[in-house]
Amino acid sequence: MSAFEVWGRVFDLTVTWIAYYVATINILYMFLTVLGFFALWRDRGVLSRTQQDALLRSPLLPPVAVLAPAFNEAATCRESVRAMLALHYPNHEVIVINDGSKDETLQILIDEFKLYRSGRTPDGTLPTKPVRAIYESRDPIRLVVIDKENGGKADSLNAGINVARAPVVCAVDSDSLLEERALLFVIQPFLEDDSTIAAGGMIRVVNGCTVDGGRVTEVHAPRTLLPLFQAVEYLRAFLGGRVAFSFLNSLLIISGAFGVFRRDAVIEAGGWLTSTVGEDMELVVRLHRRWRDARRRYRVVFVAEPVCWTEVPESLRILQRQRNRWQRGTVDSMSLHRGMILRPRYGAIGLFALPYFLIFEMLGPAVELIGYAVTIFGLATGLISPNVALLFAVVSILFGIVLSLSAVVLEELTRRRYPSPADLARLFLAAVLENLGFRQLHTWWRTRGLIDGLRGKQGWGAMERRGWRAP
Repeated sequence: MSAFEVWGRVFDLTVTWIAYYVATINILYMFLTVLGFFALWRDRGVLSRTQQDALLRSPLLPPVAVLAPAFNEAATCRESVRAMLALHYPNHEVIVINDGSKDETLQILIDEFKLYRSGRTPDGTLPTKPVRAIYESRDPIRLVVIDKENGGKADSLNAGINVARAPVVCAVDSDSLLEERALLFVIQPFLEDDSTIAAGGMIRVVNGCTVDGGRVTEVHAPRTLLPLFQAVEYLRAFLGGRVAFSFLNSLLIISGAFGVFRRDAVIEAGGWLTSTVGEDMELVVRLHRRWRDARRRYRVVFVAEPVCWTEVPESLRILQRQRNRWQRGTVDSMSLHRGMILRPRYGAIGLFALPYFLIFEMLGPAVELIGYAVTIFGLATGLISPNVALLFAVVSILFGIVLSLSAVVLEELTRRRYPSPADLARLFLAAVLENLGFRQLHTWWRTRGLIDGLRGKQGWGAMERRGWRAP
């Protein structure tokens, strides 16, 4: 056998095994999507408006503190804070944490909401960067603004939880737009089972929607391709993956844009970790670890009905920074809690969820990228057969299209938030097109994020906001 034939055999085997690996990922994705469908179908009953109104009058609803870290959010802080204050919930306060903003965020809040320096002091014990001042409003509104030195999002959330007095805290991004009754829906798991320590809600893409007065008044799919691709991604990740992991009581991520926690549980766990860019995932994994080590009954759940609308990047440069950061956060969480992996004492978390994230979410992009590189090089040099290249293309591209289409179908069958047929058509088109270039680019970004994470790179990178546009 010639050297060329030997190398051809090696390339064929390499691509074939990578194809099997990618096929396994996609089969698991499909399993989670199907499981998510049945979980959503089982819980499809939504409280009627009469039941919601009765619950809003109930004395059983716990007070909630909404924590909103803000860094250079001058473009959106007015509308988002007003929207948080206007949430339909009988006993909630809004705590905005100005994390050393260099723009006019603090002054805008002072002027807009008639803030004065308050005598309120933190009563929590979590360490944070120095707090310069705490403000409250002269108007009869439940708004607190903390001005502190810059320490990052996790540090800001810890400062907020120190000042909060409510037993339940809701961590959001300062530019998040919560639907009016989002708190009512996301608090239900805490009412149904007192062992619930954390719950996450649905994140949807606001780009393309009509926003007026800090509220989404008309829902539309994004008009441009990049946000449209992300809208499909969010449907796939939340309605498939997170619903399924929640059903298995092995949810590892509650999005930093909208998560609700028992305050005492977060303080007991030590708060949000400031040395990672994936503080949202790391805290949830740490809660699992602490409660299982103590052999205490608990629940961490995802609720699909409460919706938080968020602005997604509209440029490749900003999106690349975000995805790099997300991948580094996954690396941090896997590294910090590697002792849980394949340990039976951690149940489905240790035996399924963490191995899944390690093998497929953390390492998967690098393996898939190698598959693309080897396939292209092998075809160009004649080292692999066309049948092997076709196998890899089918499992990586065709299966990806099927999964993306399934996510849009799942949205239409269960939640139906896009009323226009034109919007659905755009989502279906994006589900196909994202696998023909965007997915491969995304794979490259995540591989870079994996390498940066393994090297210990820190830092968020700048994010740009365009702000909400009224109709």
